[in-house]
Formats: sequence, structure tokens, C-alpha cells
Amino acid sequence: MKVPQMDRVNEVHTDVCVVGAGPAGLALTLMLLRSGVRVALLERSTALRRDFHGEILQPGGQRVLGDLGVLDAAAGRGACSLRGFQVVQDERLLLDVDYRRLTPPYDRLLALPQRHLLLELFAACRALPGFTPLEGYRLSALLRDGEAACGAVAQHGTGHTATVRARVVVGADGRYSRTRMLAGIDAGRTEAFDQDVVWFTLPAPHAATGQVRVHRTARGALLVHDTYPGRLRIGWTLPHRSWNKIAARGIDAIRRELTDALPQFADLFREHPPALADLKLLDVFAAQATEWVRDGLMLVGDSAHTHGPIGAQGINLALQDAAAAHPVLLEAVRTGDARRTALLPYEVRRRPAAAAVHRMQRLQAKALLGRGGPVTTRLRAHAAPLILRSRIGERITRKIAYGTDPVGVRRDLFIPRGTSDRAPSGVRG
Repeated sequence: MKVPQMDRVNEVHTDVCVVGAGPAGLALTLMLLRSGVRVALLERSTALRRDFHGEILQPGGQRVLGDLGVLDAAAGRGACSLRGFQVVQDERLLLDVDYRRLTPPYDRLLALPQRHLLLELFAACRALPGFTPLEGYRLSALLRDGEAACGAVAQHGTGHTATVRARVVVGADGRYSRTRMLAGIDAGRTEAFDQDVVWFTLPAPHAATGQVRVHRTARGALLVHDTYPGRLRIGWTLPHRSWNKIAARGIDAIRRELTDALPQFADLFREHPPALADLKLLDVFAAQATEWVRDGLMLVGDSAHTHGPIGAQGINLALQDAAAAHPVLLEAVRTGDARRTALLPYEVRRRPAAAAVHRMQRLQAKALLGRGGPVTTRLRAHAAPLILRSRIGERITRKIAYGTDPVGVRRDLFIPRGTSDRAPSGVRG
């Protein structure tokens, strides 16, 4: 399915302008449209041709998508169901977190290519009135009424400019958010982790593991999980900012090191040796923006808070942010009050959840990826199973799966299909 080309418009009047068609931006757009709110969506890529990093969906994010009715269709395009995650060292199982202990239907991890998810969300948005997709438009300026944001100016690759006037602008444009930058909000970046991750995939039609596995080695750790279609996705953790020196050694040396670290996949490395261009570096850092809301402005997902890949929490948090932002934005549009005080309940609710994940990931990085001697390994091997088989282990699994604030979609705020009376808007064109 192709994303439709936009008509050449000069100015759009809408209720909410969402910047960024990632999971958070599209899920929030769909919730607002189903509640009768008009939404203009700015996305700088065309036909959703964009780089994707995370694809593991935790049960909390799956529930949001299930509530929206898009999860099954997205997974139907191709996905891998994973039982949980394990930590392995020297063929010894150190940790085994089994998601089948959770309540169905969200008793698994799901490796779902982001493109499959975004295509389903976009199709659901297109089917609703009030949706104005602006594909191929890059945010160039925020419109202001005094100190309040009241819209955006965006530039198409062809040179065409579109002006969007809205009650609220929502920045859902990722870890390097242009919305946040133009608003002058500090990203709050911290070097909380001492690892970066290099990602790549290998064809592996007969090597599915059914798990997310962390393979600890003397030099670090590698994350391995099944991905669609019939491939293994591998994340090679490296000391922070060491990639340039490692890449300078050449691809042959890198292949030897990877094969030594994952000897069980030696045949795959030999049959499908990765090229240097296949290895994609992810700069791993933590960030908490100093402000998530201002008059007429809201940040969601990675725009507000950025996390490392450990525990697969990024998409989960972004989708839950969207669910928490939905009723707050709906009230702002209905009342015509988009001041910071009206938007603040969203930040008050979600900032602690993001901070909790930051704390958890720092602990996980030390426990799962940190280097330890044989005594540490033996302690992990004996203590972890005892904890995970207990009630404490069940609570830990649920907290990883749903977070500290397991937000659900407010479907009671949706307008039934066929209802002509749309929600009153604070902005009319």
C-alpha cells in the first residue's frame, strides 16, 4: 500500500498537528480521529520509507494496539512470536524470563517489523474523516501566538511549503526531535550507558530460537532474536564510542570475532557473511526532556524520553504515551484550552513511568551486559531461577511487560462509526 500523495495546499486548519508518523504519532492520530478530532500529520519520509530500529513489542504496547484493532492485521503481514528472553553464558542458562506466565492474549513478546505496524495504523487513519496526511514534509518552523505554539510550517522536498494552524502541536518525531529543538527544549541527554549497539540481520530460515537471547561473552554481549521473514536480528554490544576503531580493523576481523562469540551460528556467518555496510550503529543514550508540555505543545515517545535497547521498552512506552495523551488532548480541543496547565496531567502521569524504565535499564545493563568473573556467573546462574520461579519473579515479569503505568486506550471516548456529530473543536478553518 502506498501512502497517498498530498494535494498542493498552502494552509491547513485543523485541531491537532502531529509531527512524526512513527508508532506514537500514528497511534495517537488514530485515537484522536476516532474521537472526532481533526488531525494533520507531518512526516518527512515518503511511503513510510524510513530507518527502523526497535521492533520488539512488549505486552503493554500490544494491548494498546489490540485496543485499537490493528495488532492482528499488522502481525498478519509477518511477525515472530517469542516466548520471552534468556541470558546465556558458556552454554549455561543464567536467566529465563517466560512470558507465558502472563495472562493471554498478551503472554508473549512480538517481533513485528515497524513498517507492518505503521502501514496498518496509517490505513486505519486514512479511513476516517478529518485526517490530513502531509507526506514528505519536513518541519521547518513552529507558529506562535505570543508564547503559545499554534501550528507549524513544513517544507516539501519539491520546495512546496505548507502551513498548518492547530490548537496543539504534538512532537512525535523521535530521539532527535526537530519539534523539541525548534521549541528550545533541552533533550536532557545523559551518557547513562557504557555500551553502543551495532545491529544487523542474517538469513536463518531454519535457526529460529523462539526467544530473545542475550549471549554473554568475555568481551561483552550479543542480543539475538528471530525476525520476519526467517532471519535472525543480532545486536552486538560494544564499549561506548568504540565502533570507529573496531570498523577500522576491517570486516574480516569483525566476522571472526562474531563467529567466535556465536559459534552456534558459524554456518550462517560463513554462508551469509555480513558486509561492513550491513552493520548499523545505534548510539545508545538516555534522555529526559526538561519539559514535555508547553502552551499549545506536547512531546510524546522518544521526543520526550529516549531509552536504550535493553528490555525492548521504547515502542512500549511510546504507545502508552499516546494512550495517556489522547484524553488530555481531546479535552484541550473540546474546551479550547491548550495552555500548559491543561496539558500537564499527561506529563505528570507519564514522566515517572519513563524515569522508572531509565532506572531499570541501568540495572539491566550492568546485570546482563556487564563483565563479571566466574563467581559472579555462578551467583547469577543459581539466584536468578529461584527469583523468577517465585511470586517476586512473576511481578518482575509483569513490570517489564507492562511498565509501572500500564495505560489502556480510552475507547469510551471514541465516536461510534456513522455518527455525524463530531467533537466540538477549538479551531475551525
